[in-house]
Amino acid sequence: MKVVFRVDASIEMGSGHVMRCLTLADALTQAGAECYFICREHPGHLNALITERGHIVYSLPYIEQHKQRQHSKAEELAHANWLGATQEQDLESCIPILKLLQPDWLIVDHYAINKPWHQELRAYCQKIMVIDDLADRQHDCDLLLDQTFGRSSEDYLPLVPQDCQVLCGAHYALLRPEFAQWRDYSLKRRAQGQLEHLLINLGGVDKDNITTEILQALANTALPDNCRITVVMGATAPWVERVQQQAALMPWPTEVKVGVNNMAELMANSDLAIGAAGATSWERCCLGLPTIMVVLAENQKLIAHGLQTVGAALCIEIQQVKGNGLVAHVSALNNSSSKIKAMSNSAAAVIDGKGVEFVLQQMEL
Repeated sequence: MKVVFRVDASIEMGSGHVMRCLTLADALTQAGAECYFICREHPGHLNALITERGHIVYSLPYIEQHKQRQHSKAEELAHANWLGATQEQDLESCIPILKLLQPDWLIVDHYAINKPWHQELRAYCQKIMVIDDLADRQHDCDLLLDQTFGRSSEDYLPLVPQDCQVLCGAHYALLRPEFAQWRDYSLKRRAQGQLEHLLINLGGVDKDNITTEILQALANTALPDNCRITVVMGATAPWVERVQQQAALMPWPTEVKVGVNNMAELMANSDLAIGAAGATSWERCCLGLPTIMVVLAENQKLIAHGLQTVGAALCIEIQQVKGNGLVAHVSALNNSSSKIKAMSNSAAAVIDGKGVEFVLQQMEL
């Protein structure tokens, strides 16, 4: 089986789309499939990482906006500018690659691509799968995955063909196998509800340097004397040096790690996370890691609201980081081991880390 992924990463859109596609690609490869990626060279792309993971990448050039053709009505999407080209330019670049590879599956994970693009490329593949979180545009696909907690397949009924199979919910989340492997250890070490190790991770990019603001706010928080802080940032994050400078000023030992490959281990050995309401939400839930969740974008609000409603996380807006919202939540958890344990149990109930297995079954692998 040949599988082609059309997905991008950039400073603006972050790394989450590529990372979840890589998780699926690794599992597909292990099951005997050949996986290829088509990725545009946006500022902050991850093409080198994909290659390091053993997959072939076909790179498309980033087209400056003034050189892009006029968008058609069909391309007036909320995230159209994330493509780095028009849909017409993009599919014209993809067609020769798909003609060459003749894939069984074309997997599309991109907010700037919708039904017209799918329809044009159907002739060059057997089936199309879409990975989405927004439910804000039409698709022509055979399989659709939305791993958002609380999302209903009914949200996609008017957006996909009648015979499309729709997989919705966090139990389908694409997590690397190490998260399921660390799950038992992680849940057992939370029995005491201690708060001695904070993990801060605002996604792979954090283009607005919210991490530094979080550290500055925490410096005025009454954390235990034996507390330590670990900050994890992506290899393409633009503010690493500034974060390192702030880390050196913290009252507690604070380590900044860049481009880690043991995220499950780091989460399992942490007592509280401060993180974005993106794809790492499901990783934290699998390991029962209580989280103060910072909502960085409009499309993260549904995730944040859902997890806060079931008691798996506490949510704040960006402006509350500089205000007293973050400090108040940390202080409350520091004084309540029962609250930390309750959040851990609620988070662990959301997902068990076996979503990739479910998806492979639907792809008949």
